[in-house]
Amino acid sequence: MKKFAKMSLVAAVAVAGLSTTSSAKALEEAIKNVDVSGTVVYRYDDRAYDVQASDKDTNNYKIGLTLKSKVNDDVTAVTRFLVAGADGGFASLNHTTGTDNDGNKHGDTNVDVTLSNVYFSYTGIANTTVNVGKQGLTTPWTVAIDADGNEQTGTGILALTNVGPVTLAGAYFNQTNLNASGAVTLDGVAVGDGAKTTTYLGGDKNVVTVGAMANIGPVALDAWYLDMQDSFDTFTVGATAKFDLDAVKLSVGARHTALDADKELVNSAFAKEDNSLTKVNVGLKAGIFGGSVEYGWTDSEGGLVALDDDANTGMLGWTLNLNGVADAKFLKINANAQVLPSLNLALNYNILDKDKTTTRAEDLTDKEYYLQASYQMSKNFGGYIRLGKAELERVNDSDNDGTIGRLQVQYSF
Repeated sequence: MKKFAKMSLVAAVAVAGLSTTSSAKALEEAIKNVDVSGTVVYRYDDRAYDVQASDKDTNNYKIGLTLKSKVNDDVTAVTRFLVAGADGGFASLNHTTGTDNDGNKHGDTNVDVTLSNVYFSYTGIANTTVNVGKQGLTTPWTVAIDADGNEQTGTGILALTNVGPVTLAGAYFNQTNLNASGAVTLDGVAVGDGAKTTTYLGGDKNVVTVGAMANIGPVALDAWYLDMQDSFDTFTVGATAKFDLDAVKLSVGARHTALDADKELVNSAFAKEDNSLTKVNVGLKAGIFGGSVEYGWTDSEGGLVALDDDANTGMLGWTLNLNGVADAKFLKINANAQVLPSLNLALNYNILDKDKTTTRAEDLTDKEYYLQASYQMSKNFGGYIRLGKAELERVNDSDNDGTIGRLQVQYSF
């Protein structure tokens, strides 16, 4: 991270919160112990399907800015500002057709700046960190900070402590933003094949979680438990390992997650009480070539185990998603080549196989395949282009094929 004084992007944010009578010296004193990090992301998505209701043509933006200010030797104040959507994800600043009441044509829209995190981090106890305040929900079921996605936050306390090779975690939150950023989407629940329903969890529910993480040689292990008041309880266990075999670098991993929903939420947020998702993966790299295979499956009753599709407990492709799909199997295949130090070319092929269930009248298979070119112009600036095709079965009672494209650019500081 760079010193705050060197970052012109954040100067406006800092000055906006100061009185007009503040002196230059006061400003210098206020920011001399402040570090800054963040991202600026632009994304353009263009999708054209046979079923036009599925078409998508959007310009998306997100700016995240994290400030860390040293209060004293033991305490650091942390704040995070977002220029983003209401859920902490992308803001779609799209032009619209037509005119307003004054006869002016609609154009780009704007979004507000929000304070996403504000907490104090205490490190006065050896090998221990305690965060108190509004902070990211750092769990396997949620995403605390994401440059190009929505973020889950909660107000409460999180403690981490190292005991030899083991890190123990515990947290309690008395409110969260899961009412806006905790959308759970179910596939084909009581409303026909291909249909999806989205429900938001209550933001006023207490959340308690405990976890343990350990590194044993090349293997990293973790186990977590989480309970959300009057909603569900869930556990997850995972393992990853990396091996350097001279000419080949190999990585393997596995994770199993189970979620038991309270009866009050069944058929609203959850299809069934019992939900589980298990996934395994293997990856390798040899010279400029690399590749990976990931395979996952869900319980015959329910497969909803993540509160954000990008979370570790879920399994996400591009347009395809295993989280929330009951009795399904998901295969993801990637092959890539680092053709230049700054350019990577990749081919991706994903298959989502959904078996017949009581709420799904027939077996369905969705596919997507796409090329991706990733270019890293410098350490802090890069992006990628994707072009491909999606083949979706039984969407709104008919098959739905389409071309899919994306351009994304990201600046990090």
